[in-house]
Amino acid sequence: MVGSGPQGTAESQGSSDDGTAGALPHRNRYRHRDRRPYRLRNRNPNRRRHRDRDRSRHRRGAPGTATATAPGPAPAPYRTAARAPPAGETRTWPRSFADRLTAPLPAGVAGLARLAREGVSRPPAEALAEVSELPVAPGPLPEAGPGTVAVTWAGHASWVVRIGGLTVLTDPVWSRRILGTPSRVTPVGVPWKDLPPVDAVVISHNHYDHLDGPTLRRLPRDTHLFVPAGLGAWCRRRRFTRVTELDWWEAVELPARDGGTVRFDFVPAHHWSKRTLTDTCRSLWGGWVLTGPAGRRVYFAGDTGYGHWFAEIGARLPGIDLALLPIGAYDPSDMLRDVHTDPEEAVQACLDVGARHMAPMHWATFLLSAEPPLEPLTRVRAAWRRTGRPRGQLWDLPVGGSRVLPEE
Repeated sequence: MVGSGPQGTAESQGSSDDGTAGALPHRNRYRHRDRRPYRLRNRNPNRRRHRDRDRSRHRRGAPGTATATAPGPAPAPYRTAARAPPAGETRTWPRSFADRLTAPLPAGVAGLARLAREGVSRPPAEALAEVSELPVAPGPLPEAGPGTVAVTWAGHASWVVRIGGLTVLTDPVWSRRILGTPSRVTPVGVPWKDLPPVDAVVISHNHYDHLDGPTLRRLPRDTHLFVPAGLGAWCRRRRFTRVTELDWWEAVELPARDGGTVRFDFVPAHHWSKRTLTDTCRSLWGGWVLTGPAGRRVYFAGDTGYGHWFAEIGARLPGIDLALLPIGAYDPSDMLRDVHTDPEEAVQACLDVGARHMAPMHWATFLLSAEPPLEPLTRVRAAWRRTGRPRGQLWDLPVGGSRVLPEE
């Protein structure tokens, strides 16, 4: 359990009695590909054997690591590990998480060259007129007592989540511009000065539009940071003192304001990680399920393509009340569909996880791909209508908009 004051401690939890990390998809053709230059691959003939031995040891459950198991039958009900690594502990991880990929990596340099050559990395000029029509309606944060669950969309994948009396930020990006991306087309939905004290931050992965150094530097260094495996060193180099790295299906808890706890489960996603030229898949990626003291749940998907993980998340963590799901950055689909859901896939993902409400995100902020700026909203509304579910369960908020989860 993690204390909210300076003297707090933490207890993290895994997903099964034997400490296994759940069923992880393994694609041998990605795991054993050696991407180093030829002269480095062949400098030591035993190097590859040693590397594969180490990975095999990790999969079998070396001490101090979460164990990946081969896919099996339908998952058992979610269970708590008998022994879990302490939160905040500096843990040892494998050198690469490429064996967690569920699709080949995006096309890399050749693909980026193609995007630049064909001019399909941004919306066409005539579609940019839609930017002025993007919904923006900043307002005050709703009152949120210990029993309230409320969300406010700051833009892109950044949410202010109020749960159990705590304030949690997801992938906070308050910067006007991020590396390699044009400036924001809409303002941040919540001025930084209007934020209440931040109790915790959850990070989905290390891409610049989700892990923003200038924004994190605004936080006190004793803020709790919950991050994917392999990303702790980056945070500690920036002098954060309460950094907890988690593998898929592990969890950590913070005490709620009026008793009980808020639980943070790190769950899989169909994505990847890269921040520099040499760190591809060196840290993990995923989403978060936040569970309040009364059992109400908010699922933050982070960045993800569509796939089998959604149904498994819903099976292991049933009763999700609200799913925050990405609906933008999907065109051209042949290059992006494995890592970004389109609006129809996001609606299907909401059905797969069994969420009662859905709030779209990852659109109307940075123009990361070629679809017209308003298209994600139009398509997600149409896809929702086709499900026959009540219109009020789709929270298509403007940037800066808020909703309070009703008690049902």
